[in-house]
Amino acid sequence: MTELVDRAIAALRTNHDALAALVPDLDEGRLTGPSGASEWTVAQALSHLGSGAEISTKPIATAAGLPVEAEDNQSVWARWDGSSPLEQAAGFVEHDSRYLDVVEGLTAEQRADLTVDMGFLPEPVPLVVAVGMRLNEVAAHAWDVRVGLDPAAGIEPESAALLLELYAGPLGFLLGFAAKPDQLAEEARVTVPGGGITVADAVTVTTDLADPTATFTGPAEAAARLLTGRLKPEFTPAGVEVTGNVSLDDLRKVFPGY
Repeated sequence: MTELVDRAIAALRTNHDALAALVPDLDEGRLTGPSGASEWTVAQALSHLGSGAEISTKPIATAAGLPVEAEDNQSVWARWDGSSPLEQAAGFVEHDSRYLDVVEGLTAEQRADLTVDMGFLPEPVPLVVAVGMRLNEVAAHAWDVRVGLDPAAGIEPESAALLLELYAGPLGFLLGFAAKPDQLAEEARVTVPGGGITVADAVTVTTDLADPTATFTGPAEAAARLLTGRLKPEFTPAGVEVTGNVSLDDLRKVFPGY
């Protein structure tokens, strides 16, 4: 799992650097334009990432024995919601940098052994789950920001491939919250880059799919966006399709997004 932790932290850094490079060029007009998240502007997507970084830093820092400022989540969200678009963008860079300072500073032993009390899960989780959940959030919402500025944007490729691997392992439980398997009339086993998706009584992602009933044709980033509800028709690259016993539209209903 240490390799997955290292790769997730590296992917978080890549996403941060890409967004941080965009922020200085974003005026209020672009920040208040629509993002890939239907109910959020670009600034609101950055605000969500910034407040998430602030909140996510605390349990990891606590587990690592680092000093943590106490502030409840409601107060954090209220502060961010009350900020201007320019403040939200700058705040993302500041607080996501602090998050990365913490996780990048963890020792090899901590990366292997640390368990983190997230506060909303039944019990503390391995670090790979904590940073994996952060990557799941960052990759999706970083795309929300970037596609608001460039309609051809995709999820960062290394992040997309890693997310599919994480869904097949320690993040598989998230599909129980996000997916709607009852939207299909029959079981589907769909090949995707690096593995497959099975939709039966539950949804699972695997790295080795047996007896596929359908094939997803397209890059890993498009498959990752499908799982997060971000492969709507207007954002689907040419050539991406599903053939077999289900269609791409069928799978969009299974993965409505968040």
